[in-house]
Amino acid sequence: MGLRINDTIPDLTVTTDQGTFGLHEWIGDNWAILFSHPKDFTPVCTTEFGAVAQLADEWAKRGTKVIGVSVDGVEDHKKWKGDIEKVAGTTAGFPIIADEGLEVSKAFDMLPAEAYLPDGRTPNDSATVRSVFIIGPDKQLKLSMTYPMTVGRNFAEVLRALDGLQTSVGQGVATPANWNVGDDVIIPATLSDADAKAKFGEFETVLPYLRKTKLPA
Repeated sequence: MGLRINDTIPDLTVTTDQGTFGLHEWIGDNWAILFSHPKDFTPVCTTEFGAVAQLADEWAKRGTKVIGVSVDGVEDHKKWKGDIEKVAGTTAGFPIIADEGLEVSKAFDMLPAEAYLPDGRTPNDSATVRSVFIIGPDKQLKLSMTYPMTVGRNFAEVLRALDGLQTSVGQGVATPANWNVGDDVIIPATLSDADAKAKFGEFETVLPYLRKTKLPA
């Protein structure tokens, strides 16, 4: 059975281009994003890792660490970062896990348990290793999404989803479709109108089960 929302992620010891450490220790009291790709020196993933590098200040504002995963080795990661930084125009300061044995890819249910990497492997051999996992400070999986090799991930959406998760956890609310920071939020159906008014002040009742309010700026 693969990881599901609210499962605690495995506390694997991982080797990266920035050293070896346990995932739980590395996350600490932060939020974390683990994002994976099938092989170094591939075009779509190079643009994606560049996009993550460009968002370094945004991750930091949100108390969030980011870490990449690849089925290639540490030396390849170090060389590939030169290409990533050329595309991004900035430093790629995050670590990349060298998942040559597929331990992380299998533990996060990105590959079948019996999967292996043949000699002369290509990205197709690990094509499903194209996922994003958002993990909370409690080390639990909060969100996951998987893309095909041909479609670049939208890291503005990852950032938006992170904002939604942090808002819902911190404020005890939900967020509607297409929500962005500053937009109205949804009051949980479990709160009575009286309790909702006491907690949030004025709110709009769109439907008996859909009530919206603004959070303090």
